[in-house]
Amino acid sequence: MATYKQIQDYVKNKHGYIPKSCWIAHVKEICGLNPKTATNRQAGVGRAHPCPKNKQDDLRQAFLHFELI
Repeated sequence: MATYKQIQDYVKNKHGYIPKSCWIAHVKEICGLNPKTATNRQAGVGRAHPCPKNKQDDLRQAFLHFELI
């Protein structure tokens, strides 16, 4: 399984920006994967920084590259 750092490096090299780790977790949830819950996440509160729609396809492409989906 690819680490968040590997996914960030792939997206940086392919698309020119570094995605936030919370964006990666959000797209993992959308794709049906089970990301770990962050230790600093408050219970009952939604995502403070959901992944923007225009970045989600880039992350899905990275997931396909690393065979996560």
